[in-house]
Amino acid sequence: MALPQSKSRLFPLTDERRRFQRVRVNLLGRYMLADRREFPCQVSDMSPGGMALVAPVAGAISERVVAYVDHLGRLEGVVTRTFENGFAMTISATARKRDKLAAQLTWLANRHILNMPEDRRHGRFTPRKSAARLVMPNGVNLSCRIIDMSESGAGIATDQRPPIGALVTVGKVTGRVVRYLDEGFAIEFTRLQHPDFLEDNMSAE
Repeated sequence: MALPQSKSRLFPLTDERRRFQRVRVNLLGRYMLADRREFPCQVSDMSPGGMALVAPVAGAISERVVAYVDHLGRLEGVVTRTFENGFAMTISATARKRDKLAAQLTWLANRHILNMPEDRRHGRFTPRKSAARLVMPNGVNLSCRIIDMSESGAGIATDQRPPIGALVTVGKVTGRVVRYLDEGFAIEFTRLQHPDFLEDNMSAE
């Protein structure tokens, strides 16, 4: 679906503007539209009552959306507005769930996780076995080299450039592309890995 080319400023709904403060964030996730199509996304702005997603496909106004956002889990709502590279949506939740979301956002901000590259949260190291197999979003299986890794992410040397936010698998570990490197790209794992098994899982062919 083509996205509208006109830009619009993101204003919270009236009730949300009174009750919640929006926060600039940088959280990766996936979302599903009403027709069950799924796409990667990046949440750039959110409050307990709504959020803005940088996304490849925008749904129709009032269309139901289910999003799975790193650190925050499953969030459901409807499309309220589209803009050049994504859309804004409400977050349907009970008062208790909204309070929990507010606490989670505050905790993340205070812990300096928002906008922090994953390689600053866990110490990186160079693996003994650097050769690995890389499965691209389209299912193509390629050889690659692991530059370095941590419990939460890795640098991958390859000539491939999957889109930012795309899911790839290295060995047995799945992660999202978070930035490009001179030699390839960096991924953030979808789940924190146990350090005792990380190298074996990554280098598995």
